[in-house]
Amino acid sequence: MRLILLLLALLAVGGCDKDKAPLQQGNEAATAPAGPREGIDRSHKGKPAPEVDIIAPDGDAMSFADLQGPVLVNFWASWCVPCVKELPTLYALAQRQDRDGGIGVVALSQDMGPQGSVEAFLAKLKVDGLGAYQDPKMSVAGALSVNIMPTTILYDARGREVWRYVGDLDWSGPEAAKLLAEAGAPAK
Repeated sequence: MRLILLLLALLAVGGCDKDKAPLQQGNEAATAPAGPREGIDRSHKGKPAPEVDIIAPDGDAMSFADLQGPVLVNFWASWCVPCVKELPTLYALAQRQDRDGGIGVVALSQDMGPQGSVEAFLAKLKVDGLGAYQDPKMSVAGALSVNIMPTTILYDARGREVWRYVGDLDWSGPEAAKLLAEAGAPAK
């Protein structure tokens, strides 16, 4: 039983940032797949949002592609420590954008439990204003090849990807403001 619990704990901790370090095997070094470990990734620029269903905060299914841009979509999970650390800064950004009429902010949970558990988790963190959007089957993450959480993707007003940021970021800071200016709408 202890072994099973230990393995589950290791999977949960390792799941946030897969393939962070090169793997060593004998005298040969095997590296993880190409792509940024953390930071900005523009390799998907111009790709449209996928036509995949997610669960909206009201509990109904909606197409991910129907999110109105410009919109910042954050992929997170309750078991991912960097994701949880980042959520309050996303919430602050969302409140500012709602007030000033700018970029939409969607925090898309990858948790597989019922939507009520996502709502409760957000309420406990006092960021429930983000709304309990959920991708419990990780369909959107799969369609977009999101392998590391948190990952945040900016879509322009036409629903085309501008960039993605891999890893956590202070979304209320100057680096985020500079990146958000690329949305084609003011990031106030």
